[in-house]
Amino acid sequence: MGLLKEFKEFAVKGNMIDMAVGIIIGTAFNNVVQTMVKKVILPPLSFLTDGVNYEDKKYVLREAIEGGTGDKAKEIAIHYGELFNVTLDFLVIGFTVFIVVKLMNRLRNNAEDPKNKKVVTPKDIELLNDLKELMQEQNEWLKSKQG
Repeated sequence: MGLLKEFKEFAVKGNMIDMAVGIIIGTAFNNVVQTMVKKVILPPLSFLTDGVNYEDKKYVLREAIEGGTGDKAKEIAIHYGELFNVTLDFLVIGFTVFIVVKLMNRLRNNAEDPKNKKVVTPKDIELLNDLKELMQEQNEWLKSKQG
């Protein structure tokens, strides 16, 4: 029963929903990036390299062999073109995620700055800032009483 109760708490707290939303958005984002790489970035690159299709590039270690009895040995090849495509996908995704995280950090830092009046500061940050200011005033008052 403990495991079921833990799962219920996990699902009710919203973690499961947050994960599901993240996975769905990540999958959709992956499709966008793959399309961008295959349909937008690679065609001009192929044009500049006189029609070379990078996705089909490979280094063949052994050609396919057909035997007399219908037996067939498959081709063995290193598909470096696919590696190029996947690496390009990774770089585009990584750079995009970097930009999004950088933007989110900037927005969060602006929101957490109590002196920034352009952005609404969360109540907990305002309260902590008020406490900090009160403690500073109290310390200054105590120093003036001692001296």
